[in-house]
Amino acid sequence: MKKPELLDFAQERIRVLHFTWIAFFITFYVWFNMAPLATTMLRDMEWLTREHIKILAICNVALTIPARIVIGALIDKYGSRVVFSGLMIFSAIPAFFFAFGDTFMQLLISRLVLGTVGAGFVIGIRMVSQWFPPKIIGRAEGFYAGWGNFGSAFAAMTLPWIGISFFGETLGIEHGWRWALAFNGAISLIYGVMYLFLVKDLPDGRKFVGNKKAAPMTVSSYGDLVQYLVWSIPLVGAMAILTWRISGVQIDGEPVLSATVTTIIYVVLALVYIAHVFKTLQINLPILKKGVPDSDKYHWGSVAALNSTYFANFGAELAVVSMLPMFFESTFRTLTGADGSIIMTATMAGLIAASFAFVNLFARPLGGLLSDKMQSRKKTMLIYMVGITAGFLLMANIATPAPDGGIMPMFDGMWWLVVAVMITIFCSIFVQGAEGATFAVIPMIKKNMTGQIAGMAGAYGNVGAVVYLVIFSLVDSITFFYIISAGAAISFIYCFICLEEPEGSFDEELDLSHHD
Repeated sequence: MKKPELLDFAQERIRVLHFTWIAFFITFYVWFNMAPLATTMLRDMEWLTREHIKILAICNVALTIPARIVIGALIDKYGSRVVFSGLMIFSAIPAFFFAFGDTFMQLLISRLVLGTVGAGFVIGIRMVSQWFPPKIIGRAEGFYAGWGNFGSAFAAMTLPWIGISFFGETLGIEHGWRWALAFNGAISLIYGVMYLFLVKDLPDGRKFVGNKKAAPMTVSSYGDLVQYLVWSIPLVGAMAILTWRISGVQIDGEPVLSATVTTIIYVVLALVYIAHVFKTLQINLPILKKGVPDSDKYHWGSVAALNSTYFANFGAELAVVSMLPMFFESTFRTLTGADGSIIMTATMAGLIAASFAFVNLFARPLGGLLSDKMQSRKKTMLIYMVGITAGFLLMANIATPAPDGGIMPMFDGMWWLVVAVMITIFCSIFVQGAEGATFAVIPMIKKNMTGQIAGMAGAYGNVGAVVYLVIFSLVDSITFFYIISAGAAISFIYCFICLEEPEGSFDEELDLSHHD
C-alpha cells in the first residue's frame, strides 16, 4: 500500500513542509497567548481592568500589518530559513517581558512588539513555494497554512491548563499563568534555533540568492505603479484607524493617547507613506524609463485582486471569530431544554464559535487542493468568493430583530440552532478554503517576489480585520453579516475583471531559475 505523500518523510520536501508548518503554528501559538489567560490575569492583578485588556488586544494586531510588509521584503533578500528563525528567536523576548510585566506600560509595549510575530505566516509561503512544483503548490500551501493556523486554537485549548493546573496546582507555583506565557515564549526561542538547522532554503544543494536589497516592489508599467501606490494607502490607513480607536479609550478618566500623541502618530504615518511613495518612485522610475524586459514583467492587477480576496476572507474570519460567541449567545438566549435549563450558555456559544476556526484543519488545505485539481486557479477563486457571499448572507438570516431591540432566532426550536450551526460551518468552509486558494495563486505571479506579494496580501488580511471590527462596533450583527457578504461580492467582481490565470501554474517541474 502506497504511503500518503504528506507522510513520506523520506522526501526532503515533505520534511521541510512539516518543519515549516510547525514554525508557523508556534508563531500563532505565541501571538494568541493572551486571550485564553485574560480572565486569569484580571483576577490575579487587581489593578488590571477590562479596558486594559481591550487595549492590549488592539496592540496585539497593530504592528502585524507593517511587519508583514517588512518581513516579505526581508525573505526575498535573506531567505525564509534565516528570517523565520530570527523572527521566532526575537519574538521570545517580548513574550518573556509580557509574561513577567507588572505595569501596564510594560504589558502594552511588549504586546505591541509581540504583534510582529503574526508576520510569520508569509515566511512559510515563500519557503514552501521553493520546494514544491506548480502542479501541487496549492495543496502544499494549504496544508502549511491550515495546520499552522491551528496554533491559535491550540493556545486557547492548552495555555489555561498549563498555567492553572500544571504550574499552579501541580507544581504549586504562584502566578502560574505567568510561567505558562514564559513557557510559550521558550518554545518559540528553542524552535527558532532548531529551525535554522532543520531546513534548507532550496532543494538539490542550491544556494539561495536573494534580491540585492530590501526595497519596495518593482512594477512592470506606469499604470501598475499607480495601482501599487493606491493599494499602499490602506496599509497605512489601517494603522490610523487603530490609532483613532485606541485614542477613544479612557482609563481612570484619562485617554490612553492624548490629543497631542494622537496627532503625532497621524503625522508620522503620513510621513511614512510619503517616504514609501518617494522610495517607490526612486526605485521604479529608472526601471520603467529604461524599459522592463518581458521576462521580468508580471500582472499587478492579479496582486491587487488577491489583496482584495484576503481582505474579504481572512479579514472576515478574524472579525467573525471575535464576535461569533456573543452573536450565538444573544440570538439563542431564550432557548431552553426540556428541564427548563438554558441551552446557549457562554461555554456552548464558545464551542460553536470555535468550530469556525477548527474547520481550518481541512478547509484551507482543501482550497489549495481544488485550486490544483480544477485546472483553473482563477475559476476556483471565483467559486469560493461566491460561496463566501452566500455563506454570510445565510448567516445574516440566522437572527432577526427582536421587539426589545436585541436579536432573536429567525425560527423557533432546537432544529433552527442545528441549522444555524450548519450554516456557520458551511460559511467557514468557503472562507478558509478561499484563503487556501488565494495562496495557491500568489507563488505563481512572480517567483522572486513571492515574499513581497505574500506579505502585502497577508497584510491586507489584517487590514480587513481592522476595518470589519471597526464597522462591527458601529452596526448590529445582522447588518454586519450583510456588509461582509457585500465585501466578498465586491472582491468577486474585482477578481473576475483583474485576476489573470498565471502561466505555468500546473507545471510538474520545480522552477528554480530565479534563485541560481
